[in-house]
Amino acid sequence: MSLYSEYLEEIEVRKKDLGLNPKPIDSAELLSEIIAQIKDTGNAEREASLNFFIYNTLPGTTPAAGVKAKFLKDIVTGAETVAEISPEFALEQLSHMKGGPSVEALLDIALSDDANNAAAGEVLKSQVFLYDADTKRLADAFKAGNAIAKDILESYSKAEFFTKLDDIPEQIKVITYIAAEGDISTDLLSPGNQSHSRADRELHGQCMITPEAQQEIKKMGEDNPDAKVMLIAEKGTMGVGSSRMSGVNNVALWAGEKTSPYIPFINNRPVVAGTNGIAPIFLTTVGVTGGIGLDLKNWVKKTDANGEIVRDANGDPVLEEAYSVATGTVLTIDTKAKKLLDSEGNVLSDVSDAFTPQKVEFMKAGGSYAVTFGKKIQTFAAETLGVEAPVVYAASKEISNEGQGLTAVEKIFNRNAVGVTSKTPLHTGSDVRVKVNIVGSQDTTGPMTCQELEAMAASTISPDVDGAFQSGCHTASVWDNKAKANTPKLMAFMNAFGVITARDPKGVYHSMTDVIHKVLNDITVDDRAIIIGGDSHTRMSKGVAFGADSGTVAIALATGEAAMPIPESVKVTFKGNMKPHMDFRDIVHATQAQMLKKFSGENVFQGRVIEVQIGTLLADQAFTFTDWTAEMKAKASICISTDETLIKSLELAKSRIQIMINKGMENEAGMLQGLIDLADKRIAEVKSGEAPALAPDDNAKYYAEVEVDLDAIDEPMIADPDVNNEDVSKRYTHDVIRPTSYYDGRKVDLGFVGSCMVHKGDMQIIAAMLRNLEKNGPITFNAPLVVAPPTYNIVDELKAEGDWDILSKYAGFTFDDDNPKEAARTSYENILYLERPGCNLCMGNQEKAEAGDTVLATSTRLFQGRVVEDSAEKKGESLLGSTPMVVLSTILGRFPTLEEYKAAVEGINLTSFAPPSEDLARPAIPLKAV
Repeated sequence: MSLYSEYLEEIEVRKKDLGLNPKPIDSAELLSEIIAQIKDTGNAEREASLNFFIYNTLPGTTPAAGVKAKFLKDIVTGAETVAEISPEFALEQLSHMKGGPSVEALLDIALSDDANNAAAGEVLKSQVFLYDADTKRLADAFKAGNAIAKDILESYSKAEFFTKLDDIPEQIKVITYIAAEGDISTDLLSPGNQSHSRADRELHGQCMITPEAQQEIKKMGEDNPDAKVMLIAEKGTMGVGSSRMSGVNNVALWAGEKTSPYIPFINNRPVVAGTNGIAPIFLTTVGVTGGIGLDLKNWVKKTDANGEIVRDANGDPVLEEAYSVATGTVLTIDTKAKKLLDSEGNVLSDVSDAFTPQKVEFMKAGGSYAVTFGKKIQTFAAETLGVEAPVVYAASKEISNEGQGLTAVEKIFNRNAVGVTSKTPLHTGSDVRVKVNIVGSQDTTGPMTCQELEAMAASTISPDVDGAFQSGCHTASVWDNKAKANTPKLMAFMNAFGVITARDPKGVYHSMTDVIHKVLNDITVDDRAIIIGGDSHTRMSKGVAFGADSGTVAIALATGEAAMPIPESVKVTFKGNMKPHMDFRDIVHATQAQMLKKFSGENVFQGRVIEVQIGTLLADQAFTFTDWTAEMKAKASICISTDETLIKSLELAKSRIQIMINKGMENEAGMLQGLIDLADKRIAEVKSGEAPALAPDDNAKYYAEVEVDLDAIDEPMIADPDVNNEDVSKRYTHDVIRPTSYYDGRKVDLGFVGSCMVHKGDMQIIAAMLRNLEKNGPITFNAPLVVAPPTYNIVDELKAEGDWDILSKYAGFTFDDDNPKEAARTSYENILYLERPGCNLCMGNQEKAEAGDTVLATSTRLFQGRVVEDSAEKKGESLLGSTPMVVLSTILGRFPTLEEYKAAVEGINLTSFAPPSEDLARPAIPLKAV
């Protein structure tokens, strides 16, 4: 059977079973068959083949794009003749293919003596996705006296690929659609359990919100052709939690604009909004598509006659509506005045934050990538011509406040800044391009990152990136057909691209399913590094890490750069003493609770960097705090460390990187050894005093400061999704932190210890608790306990040290890499499950608890339906707590009393913490740039 026949069969299955259109073509072999049928003028499938070729072939550097570009080039040059595709139409299609083989074809024509060389040159003037090989060809041709090359370069130097685009409309009419009340997680827009289909954009689009909502949004758009449907998080923040390009892609699919008539199911320019604005990571993703994200501020805190905030019975501020955005409300965005207007032209809200010069450029260009590449092309062209490039793009905002010290994040950004003109250090609010040191891609967003790299015509990792890793942790639980289809293909692509991969396409080393954040934490070997990772929990305890969408990960891999404003910071310090029966996870939760209490319910962490002084904890333990800052809605977190602790953390990182080398994971570029060399260099700098551990200046300016009182924390703390709160907008937030006494023996249906929130010490705690409890007789689990170690290194170390023996003794199931599970569990026994290293229940895309369960977990997610779905009788809830609390609750089948808990952990060295004896800020010293 031919590939084309198989494709037709697949089309019928998709249409019959899923109601979908033909899947876009990325196969070179299939497209070659299609081209052969186009050439055969008598072929019965010729008309269909023409449609597939023109309208259903993926662009960029996909294998199919290479075949399409060559055939289009042959049509332009006259080597092939197709009645339906004139040379002019072929050039038009090449102009929509984004780069890679299409740019190569255009250069071949433009730099030749072909009759269409000038026309090809005109098309090239609109292209921005050029790489070194392309720019070298242009430069060489210009130096050889080629007039068309000179013409193209002159156009590039003026950035005409940008200036000739239409400006954004002065007024944009929108019609509102409330997607949900309260915070809208990206799980609502792109559910984790549908992660396998993200690269199939039309299929994945079927999972956004509900099928009914999709049709409502579609109908609203059809009924209001002059307006855009604006999705809203009413009384909440839009896009919290995971960093998903697929979430924005789905919104754009249903409510955006078609990017190109020749590129299937890729839309851009959606409009989204939230009462409390847009989550930082999601807002970056909106910018990738050239969309608009609005902070509505349509609900405000009610005040009394004295100006005091009115509170409800729970002590929460009472909100009152400033203006309505009920579904179906027609509004206008005045992009010039930067105001949101009602139907009569009255100003409802200032939306200037959504229309900074940089964001407007993204909107005009159709996305941030085009601006990033455009700036590089303009600079290249001007330098090649020996002229000064005119100012076209908005100048980078450079803010320098005389006499003001630098926060830790300001120091990191200044050190890694690229193309800064200021002679003095930059402060918060400055827009900066920065070098990215470490990049991470995870396996459920990885296929989309590959698509983004193909779309921007990137073929190899930037040499400016120090380290990059592709994980396999999000699909570690079940090696099912979906994982078997997606994961090997992903690993092969990334391995060839130059990334260290968890799975070896050549089968030399044992496949790893280590949690991506743990690996990134290990390969970050400089406390002044910038890390970009394809997951919101990219929150390293060395350097500053930003969770990102798959596209931002792609651009970091391709260019070694990222661009963003220097964010504000909140300083967190500690006082008092941690009680011996407390675990550090309880301190993390108490930090959130004490902050909210101090600031009357306002989350001062939201959208800012938390600079936390937990520098006496090694990076592994400190990661528990920095990781949780994603749930605090912070943009990022920085751990301020002592010199001694930093050196110990770097030595540990070196040892783990060496293990990766010993396993055979090193690549041809020697990336892993390079990281060890960088770690040695950093350790030497700290020891010599040349460059001590990163610390803020003692005269740095913070948005707010929070001092956490350890003495006030006397019992374990639980983060609660509050699923039965009468106010639906207050469900599934991470701001409800309660002491365990609140639960007063409540039944626990399942416990989970795992994901990125645990480290080796947590596994040792489980072993120690089992030894403690077995002194009183046989241990029986009254609820299932699922344990997923974060990494194989931890498993190996536990085996060598003996703790794995007692875990195995009580385990009713132990993972087997030689025979991994091929199906997810649908029910659980009251036993201990020792699962494969990885994310497991936290992801919710493979394993889940039974519907309606009350789950107590060390995880980080409270999203509705993520870890546990609702049943007909009861809402599922995922309560988050410390490892010892989870373990004891599953043995008892209920929440323990404080006395039971203290007895179970007596004599065990929990993840304890003693704050630094003094503030780690230092007197200001001159910065040293990279």
